[in-house]
Amino acid sequence: MALTKEKKKEILGEVEKIAKESKTVVFVNFHGLKVADSTQIRRKLKSEEIGFFVAKKTLIKRAFDANKPDGIMPELDGELGLAYGKDLISPAREIHEFTKKYKNSLAILGGVFDGKYLTQSEMMDIALIPPLKILQGMFVNIINSPIQGLVIALSEITKTKN
Repeated sequence: MALTKEKKKEILGEVEKIAKESKTVVFVNFHGLKVADSTQIRRKLKSEEIGFFVAKKTLIKRAFDANKPDGIMPELDGELGLAYGKDLISPAREIHEFTKKYKNSLAILGGVFDGKYLTQSEMMDIALIPPLKILQGMFVNIINSPIQGLVIALSEITKTKN
């Protein structure tokens, strides 16, 4: 069914708003995804404060051309959805988690990261960055390891003296 001009303007306005206000937008191909799976994905994304919006490629291209991110827009194949959010990393990370579960139906095509177009491989690199809590734990472990080594060494010295 063809969209009316009013509906296209409404969708274009929504995509322009997404392009302007979101720090990260992930272009997602969801070809062959079942409705039940799509609903599950949308619920999980919403709980993580990530939006998911589906629109025609021509409207998406027009909206992003108006916003003018740096670089070249990646190739957009298949049915296209936008996963977006205020957080820089979580949209890519969450979509990547779902691509593991729905390998044949869901794929990251690229995206916009902090005002710059990124390719599929660059978005995958961002998706693999661990959550902030894990990064903080890794940092504490790095800081703690020299202290822990010193304590072990002192403990061994006291054992040899006794």
